[in-house]
Amino acid sequence: MVANLLSNTNGVEKKSYKGGYPGKLFTETTINGFFTVDRNWTVKYWNKAAEKLLKVTAKDILGKNLWEKFANVIPLDFYAVYHKAFLQDIPLHFEEYWGEMGSWFDVITYYCDDVLSVSFKSHSQPYSELQENMMGRLKSLTELYRFVTEITNDCLWEWDLLSREIFWIDGGHKRVFGYQIENALIPQSFWESRVHPDDKFRILNSLHKLSNKAPGKIWECEYRFKKADGEYAYVHDRGHIIYGEDKLACRMLGATQDITEKIMLEKELEEERLAVQREITDSVLIAEENERSSIGRKLHDNVNQILTVCKLYIELAQKDEEKREMLLTKSSELVMSAIEEIRKISKSIAVSDIQLLGLFSCIRRLLDELNIVKALKIKFKPSVFEEDIDGKVQLNIFRIIQEQVTNILKHSEATAGTIDLVRRKNNLVLLISDNGKGCDTSAKRTGVGLTNIMSRARIGNGTAVIYSKPGKGFKLKVILPVSQV
Repeated sequence: MVANLLSNTNGVEKKSYKGGYPGKLFTETTINGFFTVDRNWTVKYWNKAAEKLLKVTAKDILGKNLWEKFANVIPLDFYAVYHKAFLQDIPLHFEEYWGEMGSWFDVITYYCDDVLSVSFKSHSQPYSELQENMMGRLKSLTELYRFVTEITNDCLWEWDLLSREIFWIDGGHKRVFGYQIENALIPQSFWESRVHPDDKFRILNSLHKLSNKAPGKIWECEYRFKKADGEYAYVHDRGHIIYGEDKLACRMLGATQDITEKIMLEKELEEERLAVQREITDSVLIAEENERSSIGRKLHDNVNQILTVCKLYIELAQKDEEKREMLLTKSSELVMSAIEEIRKISKSIAVSDIQLLGLFSCIRRLLDELNIVKALKIKFKPSVFEEDIDGKVQLNIFRIIQEQVTNILKHSEATAGTIDLVRRKNNLVLLISDNGKGCDTSAKRTGVGLTNIMSRARIGNGTAVIYSKPGKGFKLKVILPVSQV
């Protein structure tokens, strides 16, 4: 809203100033001097306003020592503040009377990347009639912007993309982020130093695109911004792009909003939703495991009784030649049915097996049985100590492997596969791959197998990712966090 307001101000002003937009009124009428020096006090940059205020041209000062040029002229208090600025990375603000110039100077210093930037203005600088009129319009605009920022809490700025300077307007950054800056220039490098390191590449890349004739009138991004107290705020930047005669972006006029409260609320709601989902799913799975264990024990007892009956049938068949064939046939059917049922139940439950035999033994037994009955060879290659894995995590890993092995048997048409389990810092990484027909990962999935795997990964506070292409095999990568051992 603010960016639109700033870009649609009085049309008369658009005609009055070079650049064709009212935002440029700020940097042209506040007469902010701006220069930069390195740690040796060598002047690296000197803008036109500095030439007018300090009565020294850029060509006469660039590359020279600041204090040698102004020896016995600059007040000692100036030097003390500048020196202090090199020792900390937050802006310093001070006002001092400079007798040689006959003016009070309002000064803000910034230290970043071994360069000290200085933005300053004079309170008693004489103005021409045109400048007085411009300052009057600036005052009116400032009052309007202050009214807008009080409603929206926006921090207004004008950004010179060519000189890499940003004009922070009306103290918004002072109110919201704690920087003692109001209507002053800052170098882009200082702003960059405030951007969170994990966001910097993305944000700078989006700015780089502006200089490559990227279409559009609005630049917009969200990132984390370091406040004066060292804490990071989530912010949303929205700027109106101004293009020069060469059709390249040269300036932006926009606003920064602090959206920390919104982001934190969204995160809190998402964490609550996930916590509820994990609690519900975990409860269901625990109940399911308990039920399976109970059923497994009962079936084992029942099957043992059936096998006892089958043994009696066989003994009777040995004595009764007339009923021998019938008894043996019935016994064989019952035995095979019992064996198959035991195998299915044991594979689906496996809780007690993991507790007794361990995760790795259960995985190897599962694959050995598979290798016997199927023309599919899957190798298991762990690179982690089994005892370092929590029991619940072991069970979760085994269930995921069971599910994916079933998927490979049903859908892949593969002849070989691998299961890798490694530890990377505080994460377990499970990789299950095969050389089958693969699939299109962008297509909608209808099966429940992968859905169950994704759910199990989420329950363990982890992630599951699929890598596959038609004819290129299939790879499942699951990352599960584990506690530091």
